[in-house]
Amino acid sequence: MLSERDNEFLTRIGPGTPMGELLRRFWIPGLLEEEVPTPDCPPVRLRLLGEDLVAYRDTNDRVGILDNYCPHRRASLFFGRNEECGLRCVYHGWKYDVEGNCVDMPSEPAESNFKDKVKVKAYAAVIRGGVVWVYMGPQELRPTPPEFEWSLLPANQRSATKRLEECNWAQAVEGGIDSSHISFLHRNLKDLREESPKTLHQKYAGQDRSPAFTLKDTDYGFLVGARRSAENDHHYWRISQFLVPFYTMIPPVLIKDTDSRSSGYGGHAWVPIDDENTWTWNFGCNPHQPYPEKSQSGGLEEQLDTKYRPIRNKDNDYELDREMQRITNYTGIVGINTQDRAVQESMGTMVDRTSEHLGTTDAAVIAFRKRLISLAMSLQEGVEPVAAANGDWYRVRSASAILKNNVAFDEGAAKLLVAHNLK
Repeated sequence: MLSERDNEFLTRIGPGTPMGELLRRFWIPGLLEEEVPTPDCPPVRLRLLGEDLVAYRDTNDRVGILDNYCPHRRASLFFGRNEECGLRCVYHGWKYDVEGNCVDMPSEPAESNFKDKVKVKAYAAVIRGGVVWVYMGPQELRPTPPEFEWSLLPANQRSATKRLEECNWAQAVEGGIDSSHISFLHRNLKDLREESPKTLHQKYAGQDRSPAFTLKDTDYGFLVGARRSAENDHHYWRISQFLVPFYTMIPPVLIKDTDSRSSGYGGHAWVPIDDENTWTWNFGCNPHQPYPEKSQSGGLEEQLDTKYRPIRNKDNDYELDREMQRITNYTGIVGINTQDRAVQESMGTMVDRTSEHLGTTDAAVIAFRKRLISLAMSLQEGVEPVAAANGDWYRVRSASAILKNNVAFDEGAAKLLVAHNLK
């Protein structure tokens, strides 16, 4: 449970809010590179942290992130002409480069220097891993982008997708670090009826549906260890990562091996569009081999419309099938991502945390709230978030492993939690 004041503090991310100022200290996944694929391509709308922006790729292949509204008469730059290293407003022809400088003002006399006095708000942008990253904080504090493993691998070994989630960012993050729900929300009823489970994960998750959770703080967030019983004085551990401010890394599923070092990896970023909507990013990679040619998504695909809204959504009840729910899966909803989104959006666009009742399995949720509120409060006092300036701290993995009972999970799986041999 949170107080109403703390709930507002955690969830509000617009300009000038404490949490919004914290998030602006970090590089943010803004849009897919495919949305601005070539120099001088059409500009696209972008909304991040409650701000209406426009993105374009200029003649010299640089990406610009500008305020959507021309500083002249506030017409939308989305309708602008992307030409000759600038975005030109179609209303009066004022033109802006990727740094926000007005480089042409044809409506003014030739001898006028007025254009030199006009700028449009602009944010820094870089392309990495097929994603356009945006930095919206003070330019003098601009750090290097985070070095996630997936973003540093070749294109055929990584994937990045995004989808609209119609709820506040914090409840989306909390869903991502809540490991206890997998025994219910994502349960396959058919697997439970089979006498011989296909994977080690199915075996141990089926035998022990009440995992014990242990949290370990890290410089960049915290580890969440979910422990289940295994044979011969061993435990089955699923180790998730939370990385500030809004990243979660999903443990690989054990198939036959006793640890996950040969597996591919996946995770999420939960990026606030505004207080009531979130871009949910899905990242996947296989550091050991390329994805099959017909599947570059790492198994994280979902049917979307042209604006990245899922086809299965709250307007059609996520295509809930009650007969499927009765005999096939626990929810009657197809797809793990869709199942997650359905319950997160079902809480309302901004959940009332004053009415909740948390249990022992909610330790990660509690830790997330404390960590983010603490970081935002410290920033108000002038203390910058250290993780924002240390992008190499993000070269980590989640992990699954079978360890002896007397071995601490963060020690026994230490080598599994570090990304190696990045290009």
